Amino acid sequence: MHIVSCPSCGAEVRFRSHAAVMAVCEFCRATLLKDAESVKNLGTMSSVLEDYSPIQIGTCGMLGGRNFTVVGRIQLRYAQGMWNEWYVLYGDGGNGWLGDSSGQFTMTGERKVQEALPAFETLRIAQPVRINGENFLPAEIRTAECIAGQGELPFRVGEGWRIRVADLRNDAAFVTLDYTDGEVPLMYSGVAVTLDEMRCQLLRDDDQVKAGAGRFRGKVDALDCPSCGSAIKYLPGITATLICPSCKAQLDASGPQASVLAAGTKMAAMHTTIELGATANIRGSQHTVIGAMVRTTSGAGASKWTEYLLFSARRGFFWLVETNAGWFQAQVMHRWPVWNPAAGDVARADNLDYGKSDSYLATVVAAAGAFNWRVSVGDQVFVTEYENTSGTLAAETTREEMTWSRSTRLASDQIKTWFGVAPKTVEGLTDSEIAPKVSGTLQKFFWWLLGLNFIPLIFNFGETAFTLFVAMIFICGMTFDDGDK
Repeated sequence: MHIVSCPSCGAEVRFRSHAAVMAVCEFCRATLLKDAESVKNLGTMSSVLEDYSPIQIGTCGMLGGRNFTVVGRIQLRYAQGMWNEWYVLYGDGGNGWLGDSSGQFTMTGERKVQEALPAFETLRIAQPVRINGENFLPAEIRTAECIAGQGELPFRVGEGWRIRVADLRNDAAFVTLDYTDGEVPLMYSGVAVTLDEMRCQLLRDDDQVKAGAGRFRGKVDALDCPSCGSAIKYLPGITATLICPSCKAQLDASGPQASVLAAGTKMAAMHTTIELGATANIRGSQHTVIGAMVRTTSGAGASKWTEYLLFSARRGFFWLVETNAGWFQAQVMHRWPVWNPAAGDVARADNLDYGKSDSYLATVVAAAGAFNWRVSVGDQVFVTEYENTSGTLAAETTREEMTWSRSTRLASDQIKTWFGVAPKTVEGLTDSEIAPKVSGTLQKFFWWLLGLNFIPLIFNFGETAFTLFVAMIFICGMTFDDGDK
């Protein structure tokens, strides 16, 4: 470990990694460049925006039998949002990067590759790229800029530093191609992981996350909508966008003060079954509804549904989806299904095949609250769904990004238990209202079936006819019982 005094304020600055050439003073934000003989002050680095990530400088864990410690962070912003790249130091002296985007984590390290890699301009979402004998699918293609830094870093970086990167996936395998320094990219490869898989320790606890989210280090300013003045209650730190529930203005929440990106679109009041800010204890963790949006499809069989974004300081983000067919819980998948875009009729996940069931263009027609990416009315995404008896997989694709999610059906009684509301399901009826109507329909069907079979039996009375008479008496009893209810 190399310890120096900050040239700006005199505080101790520690370089734990021999590969680190730069560090940001935690006290005065001075950016220090380390060379063979001295430490130079390069100026002040912007404060990081405290987010909902449980990761922090000093977090440690183990992956693949290697211990690691988080020693630095770069915070990056692109057109649709923000994410963190945490610089990690392994116990064996190696180093790598822990990617952290909206509760999705990846661990990668720089790798050498012998074969030629594609040019940045030729990459297309979901079009396979062959790397080291394996097919990878581009999941994100983006340009971004550094907006803040913290701790130790292995290269010189500053505010406004721009990068060009593409992220590619194959099941849990993950590759980043970094074109920042030229047309021949650096390759970082590794795996998509979860906090549990990394056995992380020294994470920020729930209270620390909630107290800090949405604030710059050392700042505790309240946020009011700069368009209409209404208080914004629900601000996840890592979101680039808020939509004011009062005036529907789109706000940029990535600076010390929120700024208006676009005036609100005039539309009817957005009525939701579950209110923004509602909380529920779900599987042992406290979740809050921080955003809601309404999406539609067009053309024949057009439909409309509402998606609620929930957040837990420990469990991250997930979605509740309210449709005319009922309620569903959806989670973004960190391990991608095995899927061939050329065929596209089957997706395989956890050794189960899912058959293609639908595809459509979904459009956002209303939104309010906070989101972990930039949401605008009019946003469109192409959705392809795959189903089996265990649930549904959905691939959502735009020109810049592709994600996979898994959804499972929820009983409306479960929603009532969680949030204390009685949601509507099929054609506006609750589960308790559906049951007697379905029962009555079945009774009419059995009466018709028995009548149809009874005519020939009048002329050939026997044991079968006697059985049918018993069944008719039983159904009569069911009918009278329902009538009494």
